[in-house]
Amino acid sequence: MEMDSSILGLLKLRIRRGINLAVRDTPSSTSDPYVIVNIGEQKLKTKVVKDTTNPEWNEELTLNVKDINTPINLAIYDKDTFSNDDRMGEAIIELRPYLQCLVMGLERLPDGCVVKRIQPNRVNCLSEESCCIWHDGTIIQEMILRLKNVECGEIVCEIEWIDVPGCKGLSELRP
Repeated sequence: MEMDSSILGLLKLRIRRGINLAVRDTPSSTSDPYVIVNIGEQKLKTKVVKDTTNPEWNEELTLNVKDINTPINLAIYDKDTFSNDDRMGEAIIELRPYLQCLVMGLERLPDGCVVKRIQPNRVNCLSEESCCIWHDGTIIQEMILRLKNVECGEIVCEIEWIDVPGCKGLSELRP
């Protein structure tokens, strides 16, 4: 199988759970949330979790990364049977701060060691400090994202880079 030469590598996106998501089903005061993930032309979707505003998805999606400047867009929806699904907010994941950790050339750090702390700002959707952590010989970034364009809700997720033989990798980022 020939790899697409425009792909830098793969990114594992673990969508853990939602916190205090917006209510979209009345009178039951719940929602049936799912997440749609977009990066470039790729579009992936989680399962629907019924009757909750605090869903546990615990799903792992794998994305092709072609451009380090293309953010991952998350959109949360409420599944409806007889009408269009309702929007429940969105968030973006900026890859650059995380990918900069990967090119530091770190090796053999103690498990759980914090490599970088990323502070919330007006651009990044983080609801609190997010850490890039050394874990089992790689770096993962755990984050809690505050949803935009909605009255409430956060989403907990994690990203992890996968180098793929035959792909460009992150050479353009290396110092």
